[in-house]
Amino acid sequence: MFLQRFYDDQLAQASYLLGCAATGEALVIDPSRDVAQYAETAKREGLRVTHVTETHIHADFVSGARELAAATGAQLLLSAEGGAEWRYAYAAEDGVTLLRDGDVFRVGNVRIEVMHTPGHTPEHLCFVVTDTAAADRPMGVFTGDFVFVGAVGRPDLLERAVQQQGTMEKGARQLFASLRRFKAALPDWVQLWPGHGAGSACGKSLGAVPSTTLGYEALFNRGLAETDEEAFVADVLAGQPEPPMYFAQMKRMNREGPRVMGALPRPPRRADAELADVLRAGAPVVDARPAPEFARRHVPGTLSVPLGKSFTTWAGSVLPYDRDFYLLAPAGADDARMAAVARDLAMIGLDRAAGWFAASAIDAALASGDAGQVPDVQPDELEAVLAGGAELVDVRNSSEYAAGHLGGAANLPLGRLAERLDELPRDRPLVVHCQAGGRASVAASLLASRGFTDVRHLAGDYAGWSQAGRPVETGEPVPA
Repeated sequence: MFLQRFYDDQLAQASYLLGCAATGEALVIDPSRDVAQYAETAKREGLRVTHVTETHIHADFVSGARELAAATGAQLLLSAEGGAEWRYAYAAEDGVTLLRDGDVFRVGNVRIEVMHTPGHTPEHLCFVVTDTAAADRPMGVFTGDFVFVGAVGRPDLLERAVQQQGTMEKGARQLFASLRRFKAALPDWVQLWPGHGAGSACGKSLGAVPSTTLGYEALFNRGLAETDEEAFVADVLAGQPEPPMYFAQMKRMNREGPRVMGALPRPPRRADAELADVLRAGAPVVDARPAPEFARRHVPGTLSVPLGKSFTTWAGSVLPYDRDFYLLAPAGADDARMAAVARDLAMIGLDRAAGWFAASAIDAALASGDAGQVPDVQPDELEAVLAGGAELVDVRNSSEYAAGHLGGAANLPLGRLAERLDELPRDRPLVVHCQAGGRASVAASLLASRGFTDVRHLAGDYAGWSQAGRPVETGEPVPA
């Protein structure tokens, strides 16, 4: 049996290619939209992709299952569990094979048993793998967003991200029951191959180790070890990271069926002189330079989303899905670099990158206008600035805020800021901060682009403030 893990650092997302060397058949589990990597790897290993599946309707990235099946002619197998509202809308059109609890299918000599594990989502499946050429008992499980290294899947996303009220406690209780069943049904030695690693918003405290065993997790994973249902429910719902705003869009897109692209986008470089015209036409422009560079000088109306590990998450919080957008590159970027950036955005459905501009376009766009700036407020100045009527805005997650925050700060997490702008005053200065500056830059640019005329940044952010021994408070967020 052949097994390879593919890992997307931007999304902290894992997908897998499993193959049978004897027959040349291969299965891909939870593919991303970058489907060429699976077909190329299969070919290199003397395999062909014959089956494609996924553990559930994802919220954090666009599924590549439909794309990969179309590209390879593979059989597409998807969950039929969870009730009518969780069925894949495109299943009949695409000739999908529907899977239910207890179903078995084969990829050559590899036996795959389907286990319905609701909780994270109602339709969630796990895939139990037995290599029948060598054994008669299972060797591992593709657990998707059900069990991670050191954590279990969060059951609150349908309520907190998709606004399906009253679902998170029900999901937590389903998750508890699924975990108990899972633990009882399988031997301790089975390997667990999860769908995410550290940094994913699909759970809290996820480990960075790529795989684990059921026996190890039963001992040290609190979600699996907890035997009291009420304690489990309280613990699994507490302290979950704020879901990015684009999660609701991903759920809808993946259920209805992502469009088949055929190839990843490669936006062309645009002439420097076009940047001003693009902005006048109202098209969004993402300035991907580092946050300090944006703060010192930028083209008014552009959105700051610094390139880095959280780039796609932040971009999904500020970019629209129904319009073309443009990228403003950091110094030294070339076509290949910006194609990679466009690829990362396409992974979360932002596939309408119409072009990119070099950093030199800033000079051309500012030839007849003033540069935008995000002025710093020094910590020693903050008290006086607030006394003068300014509003202090903390754009970190609510769990970060509860663990420690500046007194009087309103908490509007970046992932939901765009939909909560009405909570902020437009006739007073806003002083924005986060943990270390990245999210604050995105927030400041979003606020300026939406008509807030006096947006400032707290120098050093929360990290600098607290490390200097300045006073902080704990507790739940206060309304803006």
